[in-house]
Amino acid sequence: MKQVKGTLIPIGGNEDKGTNEYTGLDFIEEGILAHVVRESGGAESKIFVIPTASSIPKKVGKNYLSAFEKLGCTNVHVLDIREPEQCDDPELLKDFADANCVMFSGGDQSRISSIIGGTKLHDLLTEKFVNEDFIIAGTSAGAMAMVNEMIAGGSSTEALLKGAVNLSKGLSLIPELIVDTHFIRRGRFGRLAEAVAVFPELVGIGLAEDTGLIIKNCNEFRVIGSGMVCKLFTMHYFSVPAKF
Repeated sequence: MKQVKGTLIPIGGNEDKGTNEYTGLDFIEEGILAHVVRESGGAESKIFVIPTASSIPKKVGKNYLSAFEKLGCTNVHVLDIREPEQCDDPELLKDFADANCVMFSGGDQSRISSIIGGTKLHDLLTEKFVNEDFIIAGTSAGAMAMVNEMIAGGSSTEALLKGAVNLSKGLSLIPELIVDTHFIRRGRFGRLAEAVAVFPELVGIGLAEDTGLIIKNCNEFRVIGSGMVCKLFTMHYFSVPAKF
């Protein structure tokens, strides 16, 4: 695996935004977004929220602004990118130059790869991830788009049928993995198993809701949140609890 300075934080979806009492975790100290803020350098870090994957970007952006505000953040910006041309805007790229973190929302991961993939913004994010202490976080679709061989869709109930899982290209930030999200609640073991069967050289990661990974150097993994992570490779798997 390549050595990089940045950190990836893929999240399984439905992470606590300061309103989920069922998690049993203190939002300010133990919540996933609190980890994102700390990894980014603290409450004054410059964070961009990108709801490109979402069909309701204004609502999603507002929810993240509220959640980060509860964590004391003062420099959070929502950037709704709808067209690839926006990603090549010099002013946008200049604004991203000193960013500490980008947070991709949930929705349709194919929108992230088709709109942002291959653009100057994609190149800039990749360069910062490789060369700087830069954080790329993503929930649900935002997590799934981090890889190269990306699960783009497919029914969980039919996933064990050959060809039932749709695969396409992601942002290739960590090409050694295949990621699926909402893993427990939506019963996606079969979907991830089919993807790993297609690409047996890759490791499958299934993320439960309100659960994430902090990935450093592309080979150091720490589980955060209230759920669990499943690791699946060459049709063998084990589950890792969020608390060791």
